[in-house]
Amino acid sequence: MNDITVKELYQIDHPVVIDIRAPIEFETGAIPGAINVPLFTNEERQEIGTIYKQVGQDQAKWRAMEIVSPKIPFLLQSIKDAAGAGEAHVHPIVHCWRGGMRSKAVVTFLDFAGIHAKRLSGGYKAYRQFILEEIPNLIPEMAVVIHGLTGVGKTEILKILEHRGYPVLDLEGMARHRGSIFGGVGLGNGHNQKQFDSLLFQKAKEISGTAYFLMEAESKRIGKVTLPDELMEKKMNGINFHVHMPIEQRVSHIAKEYIVPYEQEPWYFDVIKESLEKVFRRLKDVDIKKELEENLERRQYKEMIQALLEGYYDPMYDYKRQEYSGEFFDIYAENPLDAANQIAAQMEKLSLMPQFV
Repeated sequence: MNDITVKELYQIDHPVVIDIRAPIEFETGAIPGAINVPLFTNEERQEIGTIYKQVGQDQAKWRAMEIVSPKIPFLLQSIKDAAGAGEAHVHPIVHCWRGGMRSKAVVTFLDFAGIHAKRLSGGYKAYRQFILEEIPNLIPEMAVVIHGLTGVGKTEILKILEHRGYPVLDLEGMARHRGSIFGGVGLGNGHNQKQFDSLLFQKAKEISGTAYFLMEAESKRIGKVTLPDELMEKKMNGINFHVHMPIEQRVSHIAKEYIVPYEQEPWYFDVIKESLEKVFRRLKDVDIKKELEENLERRQYKEMIQALLEGYYDPMYDYKRQEYSGEFFDIYAENPLDAANQIAAQMEKLSLMPQFV
């Protein structure tokens, strides 16, 4: 069996990874860029697992053979097409959960068909272990942290700077969540820890070797995911830019991101109401709570945003700056582009130049 380790996988330029796990396994977490050619459907996987637990291993293997046998020509053709395996230099890299029977069987069938494939040793489980060990080593030593009250457009600032060649970790993008109680509005369920870790590893690998990286002043938890301790430590000891912006601009920015694309959707009111109820569990000011309830019932979303900022989010943010030990630079800007320009100018003075130009 021609096995390949995860470390060797990342020494190959543009590897063609074939994930033969069931769709539900693939959707829960996968190697970025992998192509899912499932050996079993979700239901078939569950059936085989039940037989294995209730009857025994041999019976489960027999049932698996019965299910797979009629599929073999289709599976092999699908892998050949997906991997472009007609080209002599292309070798599909096949994996399952632990690099066990599923991937071994498929690689054997491919070999009989004249398609030379490799099996990922240890499967997806080994990949997970590898990236979790590697992420702390890949993240550059110095963090440049973007702070600011809710609505200053910190993510947009990071995107502008990334476009100019600065090394950026967009952690909210990787989490598919904006980091607040309302952070999932319009973004679906968000990414789980496995999906986040894969994206973080991929991006950290891209920027490894640079002297620094930019990130937002995130909490330990974003949506469903938790940030690595090593990343949090670098954040707390980095160089800090605190962006200040007029509240009118902040309200406008939030409305553009949270209201305009979604307010006509049938689910929007209920989602906002549910999120607001979470705020109410933390909010002690009865008058602000009443104002927010009235704003919501009248669908006065912009007025609700301003009341949330002034009565809830801004007071919470005031103390956070004191937690950081690194140097602070205050940026007074009219909009995210203005803020990005000022940050870039200050970074140039600090000899922190774009790394990808």
